[in-house]
Amino acid sequence: MDLRIDMPLALLLLLPLFMYFGWTYWRERRRLKKSHLVVLGIRVIAIVCFVFALAAPYLLLPVKDEQVLYLVDRSASMNRTEAEIVSFIEESLKSKKEDQLAGIYSFSSTLQTEAILSKSLKDVPKFTEVKGTDQTNIEQSLQLATGIVDPKKATRLVLLTDANETQGNALEFATKLKGSNISVDVVPFHQNVTNDVSLKSFVTPQIAYVGEQQQLVTEVNATAAGQGELLLYENDKLIHRESVELAQGSNVFTYKHTATAEGLVKYEALVQVGQDAIFENNKLTSVTMVQSEPHLLIVNGYDTASPIAAALGSNSISYDVVDAASLPNELSSYLQYNAIIFDNVPGHLVGEAKMSVIEQAVKNFGVGFTMVGGENSFGLGGYFKTPIETLLPVEMEIKGKEQLPSLGLVIVLDRSGSMYGSKLELAKEAAARSVEMLRDEDTLGFIAFDDRPWEIIETGPLGNKEEAVDTILSVTPGGGTEIYRSLAAAYDSLADLKLQRKHIILLTDGQSQAGNYEDLIETGKEQGVTLSTVAIGQDADGNLLQGLSEMGSGRFYDVIDEQTIPSILSRETAMISRTYIEDNPFYPTIYNASGWNALFANGVPQMNAYIGTTAKQGAAVIAESEKEDPVLAQWQYGLGKTFAFTSDSTGKWAGDWARWQEWGTFWQTIISQMLPSYNDVAYDVRLDTDGSFIITDPTNEAAFLDIVAVDEAGEELDIQLETLSASQVRAVVQAKPGLIFFRIADEEQAIYQAGLSVPYSAEYELRPVNETIVEQLTKQTGGSVLKEPQEVFRDFTNKGAERQNIATWLLLAGMLLFFLDITIRRFGWNFITSRKQKEKPVEETAVQVENTNVAQLLKGMKKRS
Repeated sequence: MDLRIDMPLALLLLLPLFMYFGWTYWRERRRLKKSHLVVLGIRVIAIVCFVFALAAPYLLLPVKDEQVLYLVDRSASMNRTEAEIVSFIEESLKSKKEDQLAGIYSFSSTLQTEAILSKSLKDVPKFTEVKGTDQTNIEQSLQLATGIVDPKKATRLVLLTDANETQGNALEFATKLKGSNISVDVVPFHQNVTNDVSLKSFVTPQIAYVGEQQQLVTEVNATAAGQGELLLYENDKLIHRESVELAQGSNVFTYKHTATAEGLVKYEALVQVGQDAIFENNKLTSVTMVQSEPHLLIVNGYDTASPIAAALGSNSISYDVVDAASLPNELSSYLQYNAIIFDNVPGHLVGEAKMSVIEQAVKNFGVGFTMVGGENSFGLGGYFKTPIETLLPVEMEIKGKEQLPSLGLVIVLDRSGSMYGSKLELAKEAAARSVEMLRDEDTLGFIAFDDRPWEIIETGPLGNKEEAVDTILSVTPGGGTEIYRSLAAAYDSLADLKLQRKHIILLTDGQSQAGNYEDLIETGKEQGVTLSTVAIGQDADGNLLQGLSEMGSGRFYDVIDEQTIPSILSRETAMISRTYIEDNPFYPTIYNASGWNALFANGVPQMNAYIGTTAKQGAAVIAESEKEDPVLAQWQYGLGKTFAFTSDSTGKWAGDWARWQEWGTFWQTIISQMLPSYNDVAYDVRLDTDGSFIITDPTNEAAFLDIVAVDEAGEELDIQLETLSASQVRAVVQAKPGLIFFRIADEEQAIYQAGLSVPYSAEYELRPVNETIVEQLTKQTGGSVLKEPQEVFRDFTNKGAERQNIATWLLLAGMLLFFLDITIRRFGWNFITSRKQKEKPVEETAVQVENTNVAQLLKGMKKRS
C-alpha cells in the first residue's frame, strides 16, 4: 500500500494556518487550561484534514491479477511468418499461470480481435482474414490495446513484428506509457525471401517536347542473379520489351524514347521473372509533361468519316478521331488532349464510368468539351442525369412538355437470382431515371419477374414520381426466369389504353421458356405497342431478344458493360417521343457574344432541325431557335469551357450551315474558345518522405493556390493543405499506389497540370527488422526483446495497483472533529468526559460553564485588548 497526492501544492496552505495557530497559542499560553489545549488540538487536526483533502490524496492498493496481450503484425512485410508466430505463442502459453489473463490481437493498418483477454486461453485460434495489409500502424495498435486492458492490472504487451512501420509513430506514443504499469516486449520476426526482383525506381523527364528523345531510366533490384524481362509502356501501350540479365543487387537500364503522345503522359515500367516472392513491387509509373501544339479528340458517332474533321481540314489544329468503343478509361489518356468533341455519340456506348473521368478532366484540368447533336445525342443519346449532362450548358429535359404526345411505358425487369448485385442495382437505377423523365400524367407500369411476373407498379397514370422511384428501388432479387408470361402481362396492361405512344422495355440476363412470342408481339403492334430489349451479360439469350425487338419495332441492346444500362433506358424513354427533334426549317437568332458576331456579319444561314434542350441558368446562349430553344450555348464548368451545338455536323439537320463558307471557321471558333488557359508558372510538385506532397510556387503566393488531386479513375481525392511558407504548401492526400494528378490554379484561374507517381507501399520492400524501433520501444516502456517463448510470462517488474481516493474520508473526519469542537465550546468539557454529573447549584454550574467556554474566553481577550 502506498500513499500518494495529486495536488501537493495545496499543502502549502498549512504554513499560514500553522503560523496563525502558533501565534494564538503563544499569546494565550498562560491563560490556557488543559481543556483549552484539547479544543485547540481538535481544531488544528480538523483544519489539517480539510487541507489534505484539497491535495487529493489516494492510496495505491496492490492488484494481484496480471495480463498479457499478444499483438501480431500481419501486414504484407510479415508474409510467410504466421506459422512461426503461432508456434511461438502456443509455446509461450504453456508458461502461463492460472490467474494470469492472456489475449491475442492482430494488426496491419488497424487492430482486430483474434482471442479476447481471459484466464482460459490455452491455444491459438485460427486467425481471421485481415484487410489493409499494405500498411503497418504500430502506434494505433498500441493505443487501441491500452484501451482494451484493465489499467489497474500489471500489463505486458507482446509485439510480434518486424517493426517496419509505415504509418504512425510508435516511439512517440511509447512516451505516454512511461510511469504506467504497461510495458512492451518485442519479438522480432521477418519474412525469409530467397528470390525477389523489385523495381526500386523509374525516372522519366519532368518536361519533354514532342519529337524529343528522352531517357527512361529503370533501376531493378534482385536478391539473386538471374534472367528477367523488362517492359515499358506509354499511356498503357507497349513501347519496349527487353530480356535482361540481372545481377545480385542493383541493376540500371536506360531506354531512349522519342515522345509521340502529348500532354500529361503516363509511362510504366514492369519487370517479370520466373520465380518472384513479391509481385506488388514489380511495377512503377512516372509522368512526363510532353509539350506541343494544342491537341483535339473527336469522338465520331457516325459509321462514315468524321464530318467535323472534314470541315476543319488538314491545316487546322492537330486532332485524333476515335469511335465511342475506343475511348480510354484512365484520366491520363484524356489529359493529353486540350479539348474533346462528342459528335452524335450514344451514351450507352460510352458508359458512366468513362463519363465520370471526362467530367473530372473538364472540371479540374480545364479540358474543353462540346456535344454535337444528332439522332444519338443529348436526350436521345441517353445522357439524362449523367456526368456529361452535368458539365454541359443545357439540360436534356425540354420546355413545353405539354406538347409531347401521351405516353405509356411499361418496364419489365428481370429480378432473378442471377441479377444479384450490381446488375440489378444499376437496372433499378436506370428504371428510376426513366420515371423521372416522364410527366406526372404519363402512364407507367413496372413488372419485376423471376419464375413468375410480379406487378410492382400497376399500369396507370404516374402521379407521384417519388413514390414510384422508391418502389422500384426497393425490389430485391428472387428465383428463376420466366420471360414470356411477364412480357404478356406487360402487353395486356397497355392493350386497351388510349395513348399516342405505348412502349415496353424488357431487361434480362437469362434464357427464356417457350412461348408464342410472334402472336403476342403481332397483336401488340396492332394495338400500337412497341418493344425494345436489353440483354445483360453473356448468359442472356441475345438471339431471342434481338428477334423480339425487331418484331416489336424497337431496338436491341447487347450490354457487356453494366454501367451503360442507365444510359440505355434514358435513351429509350426519350425516343418514345420523337418531338425531341424539332424539324421545321428556321433561321437561328444570334446574340451578342464575344468572338461570334464577326462570323455572322453577312447573315445567318438557315437550319433544318435540332434536338430540343433547355439552357441551364448561367449558360450563355449564342444561337437560339424560333421556339427559344438553345442551338448553340456555352458556359464555364469548373476550369473547363463547354459547348452544346444541338444541330448536327452532317448537314442533314444543319442545312445551309454545312454549305456555308464559314462552316470550317465555325468549328475552329468553338475549338479555340474551348481551349484552356494554361499557367506559364512552373509549379514544382514533389513527393516528400512522409508520403505528403510539397508544392512550391516561385511567385511566393502559395497560400492563394487552388489545388485539386484526382486519381487515374477520375475520382477527386480528399486533400488537406498546410501552408509551410510564402512559397510552399504541403498537400496530404490519401492515395493508392499508382498515378495521382494535380490541378493547380491561381486567382486568375490559369491552370497548371502535374502528375506524380505514388510508389508501391514500403510494405513490399525487402527490409530487415527495424532494430532502432525495437530497442527504443522496449527501453522507453521497461520491456524486453524476447528470444524464448518462456520469457513472455516471466515475473512482472511493474505491479498492478488500484487507486483508492481518501479525500472524502478526510473531509468526513474534519467535519466530525469540527462538530466535536462546537460541542465542547457549547456544553463544556465535562459534557464529553463524564457520563453522569452530580447536580450542582445553578449559579455554580453557570460559573463553571462560563469559565470553560472558549467563546467567553475569547470575549474576555477582546475586552482586554
